[in-house]
Amino acid sequence: MEPYLVWILAAITLVIVELLTGTFYLLVLGIAASAGAALAYAGMAFGAQAGFATAVAVLGVVFVLRYRKGVVKAGTINAIDVGHRVTLESWVNESEGLARVHYRGTLWDAKVMGERGPGTTFYIRGVDGSTLHVAPVR
Repeated sequence: MEPYLVWILAAITLVIVELLTGTFYLLVLGIAASAGAALAYAGMAFGAQAGFATAVAVLGVVFVLRYRKGVVKAGTINAIDVGHRVTLESWVNESEGLARVHYRGTLWDAKVMGERGPGTTFYIRGVDGSTLHVAPVR
């Protein structure tokens, strides 16, 4: 089998696995394998192929790390859950604002933020691990 085909198969495999994980790191490695395939197709030695693929991979991983640091700040919230309505099931410790709420068909730990007005409907304002931060207003 031609060396460039091995590189291309590795690139395709990495991109397919990346589609299942969504981290972008395997996509970078797939691009690096594609760069190695290009050099193999051009007839370069394996050392040049591997070196160039490694350089592309390192630069790509550094780029992804810098991008993720800029986008994902410490303490950010999961925007998918924010704004959704939850129903108060029971208080764990009302004086500390700890409760159990019903969300997505199951019970979650919740920290009630702000005023605890009447009613059992709250809205998710943020997420800390598996604890929802909820408030009576959206």
